[in-house]
Amino acid sequence: MAHAFVNPDGLHDPVPFGYSHTAAVPAGTELVLVAGQYGSGPDGAVVSTDFAEQVKRTFHNIGVALAAHGLDLSHVVQLRTYVVNHDVGKLGPIAGAVQEVWGKNPPTQTLIGVASLATPDVLFEVEALAARP
Repeated sequence: MAHAFVNPDGLHDPVPFGYSHTAAVPAGTELVLVAGQYGSGPDGAVVSTDFAEQVKRTFHNIGVALAAHGLDLSHVVQLRTYVVNHDVGKLGPIAGAVQEVWGKNPPTQTLIGVASLATPDVLFEVEALAARP
């Protein structure tokens, strides 16, 4: 049995915002934790100063990390997202990138606004939890 996302009646529809309310992972499932990834190239340097480009590259990098375990982005059940100087205008690029990757079944996600991340050029960072069915 694979993981399942549920958005219960009585709560708003979170999918347009790029997340699901709950995820269930079957007992005995192997979990893979991905450390905070950001919009970097293989050399660790940020690939763009553009927020939306950093978001897209971050999800690409999570995919690369998961591939090392034989998994892909469809195995992600939870995201913890950190946004520098968060404002409502940043929700669009985040939700759009999530919908591009996960469609109508996005993982659970918590967005945390922060003053800064590891270096001044990093605007977006994501930790991921994936489940191998």
